Amino acid sequence: MSDPFELADEPAPSATQPVREAPYLQGLNESQREAVEAIEGPVLVLAGAGTGKTRVLTTRLAHILMQNRANLGEMLAVTFTNKAAGEMKERVSHLVGRPVEGWWVGTFHAIGARILRANAELVGLTPKFTILDADDQVRLIKQLLDVHDIDEKRYPPRAISGIIQRWKDRGFLPDKVPTSDAEHGDGKVLDLYQDYQARLQTLNAVDFGDLLLLCLKLFQENPEVLKQYQRRFRYVLVDEYQDTNVAQYLWLRLLGQEHRNVCCVGDDDQSIYSWRGAEVGNILRFEEDFPGARVVRLERNYRSTPHILAAASELIKFNEGRLGKTLWTDVNEGEKIRVRGVWDGEAEARLIGEEIEAYQVKGENLRNMAVLVRAGFQTREFEERFITLGVPYRVIGGPRFYERQEIRDAVAYLRVVSQPDDDLAFERIVNTPTRGIGKTSLQVIHVYARAERISLTRAITALSETDELRPQARKALTDIMAMFDRWRMQSATQVPAELCKQILEDSGYIDMWRAKKDPDAPGRLDNLKELVVALEDFETLGAFLEHVSLVMENEERSDIDKVNIMTLHGAKGLEFQTVFLPGWEEGLFPNQRSLDEGGLASLEEERRLAYVGITRARVRAMVSFAANRRVYGQWQSQTPSRFVDELPAEHIDMFSESGVYARRDGMLNQTEDPFANVDGVGRSRRRMVEATQSPRFKPEGDGEGLGVGTRIFHQKFGYGRVLTIDGDKLEIDFEKAGQKRVMASFVLLA
Repeated sequence: MSDPFELADEPAPSATQPVREAPYLQGLNESQREAVEAIEGPVLVLAGAGTGKTRVLTTRLAHILMQNRANLGEMLAVTFTNKAAGEMKERVSHLVGRPVEGWWVGTFHAIGARILRANAELVGLTPKFTILDADDQVRLIKQLLDVHDIDEKRYPPRAISGIIQRWKDRGFLPDKVPTSDAEHGDGKVLDLYQDYQARLQTLNAVDFGDLLLLCLKLFQENPEVLKQYQRRFRYVLVDEYQDTNVAQYLWLRLLGQEHRNVCCVGDDDQSIYSWRGAEVGNILRFEEDFPGARVVRLERNYRSTPHILAAASELIKFNEGRLGKTLWTDVNEGEKIRVRGVWDGEAEARLIGEEIEAYQVKGENLRNMAVLVRAGFQTREFEERFITLGVPYRVIGGPRFYERQEIRDAVAYLRVVSQPDDDLAFERIVNTPTRGIGKTSLQVIHVYARAERISLTRAITALSETDELRPQARKALTDIMAMFDRWRMQSATQVPAELCKQILEDSGYIDMWRAKKDPDAPGRLDNLKELVVALEDFETLGAFLEHVSLVMENEERSDIDKVNIMTLHGAKGLEFQTVFLPGWEEGLFPNQRSLDEGGLASLEEERRLAYVGITRARVRAMVSFAANRRVYGQWQSQTPSRFVDELPAEHIDMFSESGVYARRDGMLNQTEDPFANVDGVGRSRRRMVEATQSPRFKPEGDGEGLGVGTRIFHQKFGYGRVLTIDGDKLEIDFEKAGQKRVMASFVLLA
């Protein structure tokens, strides 16, 4: 059978005819073209922000196909999101002019699930295993805590689940957990991990960590299976390699050993997900893992202005753990990054709100503006301010569609129809709506199921023929089991959408919400209607359930013009015309908890997060910090982030509206008392903004009369004496407020 991507026969070019360049290669810059054409041997593509990474990825895949180096079934392309995988398919199809079907492209979890389903028996499962989500994992751990009579307050189920998932991210099955790690909770957590895995096997279920971990077990214990996949995948391509965890890294190394045509694309300067298990070391040691690897740097940026790129590049140079690259562009110079100091968080929100309104008046769309925060609590003041101003906004990162209660309940019904042994789904809805099945009856069923090592539904079938259960509960359970039997029969002939409607009506679930007087009940009913609409895109119930497990995304309408508010972590991969970066203060950003837990490694990740934030901006960016901030209900005196100090002076603008404070040889020139002639809150705060325009103020012991022991006055804390001087930060013993750390520019000589 001929290769469907084989080029049509054409006359060979004569000696005088130039070789015609493939259309898909046109327009690539030199580095991009090198990354596309280096298809033999290991390749690491260091793709800086906005350097055309997606184009390189898709063009490289198209090039391999068009050069007849492999067919679709011999190529493995791994991404981190289903959206990215879908976009990759679409772009490659456009480049080669043909549909691309049968291709191994998808997320780590999706590819792992595909391999496991084909080899399920070798790891003690059946091909129809269930994939549990985070909520189900916690509920299962709660059950195990009850069995072992372990106090949930001392061993919180969610915390236990987090420890287990971190072990899985690092590639540890229970018998491989290091001794030092096994000491968590006096060894109880490891015992729970062992029971958890045994229970998953009984349920014919896996969690997300297992999709890679059990693949590793499969490959390690079955060399012939590993060899089969190694030979199959002639080319392996990995996107966002800097975000891989240890299990993903080991999985990829195993699959790429046969042909060694492994291409990893990523940016070590954008590795910001260590809390998810990502290991920046994976990308840093690529050349050690694959000797002879070629490293291609994509440094020409097509997104941002020179000032934005230069500031970001200089900032990230303070990190030692990086491979190194410098972004550049040949577009017009543009605006410098503005840095603003304000009195408090409220003033910061007011300032940013005014800026947004001004840009909106000039014709800029709200959707092209974003406020990127380090911590979730920062969003409140922006939300309140935008509501006051009447500025439409969206907070990205709230509850997603498939995480809503009513949707989870409906999906649980569908899961039990598809997989009768799915205890966690069954337990969620067995008494929803209320059917008179109490805790006592459920406990009887659980005890019998554990003793016989069978699922709850099988236990109910057995117990319904005895008098172990009370008559009311026995009848209710018999009725619900009959309903599930009927729905399973209907699933063979009904499309998933119609089946879902039938289940929601027959079960009484729709009537339950219709009868509720809760103000959110109508919205929940609308969500259930939307679920049925979503099911119309799937031919089988199994396909839909796997989609829910792997995606868990809610598409948001893009036609509504709103300002975007999100965390810096959530902004990775996005870009906006205008970006506001509030809260650049020590303790908030970099985050003090991260620094306490991770030291230098965490500081470098925080700096990478700052780099990500700046490089989201296409045209303009504004960094702001406050002298005071309410954190979890407590007022705190703040000092500007060290990242503010690290921004290069030639690429930032310490803006002063009235010129009350001016820069002079890197020092502040104070021309008047910033607290004098205050006629209103707004003017007072404006003067405080002006008083903090230069975080590079370097007070010296004999400079301007400020030194250790000097008596000073602070507007908030009153009179005090300087204890220590650290650059522009002062440790002061205030007469009434005690010892505080403040900015030098906020104090006056007393």
